[in-house]
Amino acid sequence: MVKLLVRDKESIQEAVRRFRKLVERSGIKKEMRRREYYEKPSETKRRARLRAERRSKRNRMLAKR
Repeated sequence: MVKLLVRDKESIQEAVRRFRKLVERSGIKKEMRRREYYEKPSETKRRARLRAERRSKRNRMLAKR
């Protein structure tokens, strides 16, 4: 949960800007997008496998240098 204390003499625009940054950093926005639609477990595993393959490929490329 994100809490924002509005500072003295802080405009609403500045407070909203700080709130957006806090939400972005906490990962709430990313989590909302992920849960927006149901994803089958097989799709989740497939995405994780592809991400791991990309990561290992990138690590191999960097190790060759």
